Amino acid sequence: VQVVESGGGLVQTGESLRLTCVISGLTDDHYTMGWFRQAPGKEREGVSVIHWRGGQTWYASSVKGRFTISTDLSENTLYLQMATLQPEDPAMYYCAVRLGALRSGPDVFPDWGQGTQVTVSS
Repeated sequence: VQVVESGGGLVQTGESLRLTCVISGLTDDHYTMGWFRQAPGKEREGVSVIHWRGGQTWYASSVKGRFTISTDLSENTLYLQMATLQPEDPAMYYCAVRLGALRSGPDVFPDWGQGTQVTVSS
C-alpha cells in the first residue's frame, strides 16, 4: 500500500483547507483509513478515520463539527475538509491505512504517508 498526501499550507485563523490522500495498492474493501496529526513536542494523535466501504467515521472531539472526512472510491482518494482552522490545529498531518475495522489509534495503522504541513497564522 502506498499513501501520498497533499494539500497542506499556510492559512489564517478561521480559514479552510482541504487535504488529499491518494492510496494505491488496496486489494480489499475492508480497509480503514484516516488522518492523524503531530505537532512539535506532542504525540501523534488521531484526527478522523473512515471505513472504506462501510462509511463509518470517527472524529476527535477537538475537530468534530469543523472537519469532515470523505472518500472518492473511484479515485482511491481520501479527503479531509478542515474548516474554521484554529491556533491549536497546526501540525504535520498524515494519512494512514489499515486492513480491518474502524480504529482511531495510530499504533494500529501500518501504512503511512510522508505527511503534509498545516500552518495557521493569527
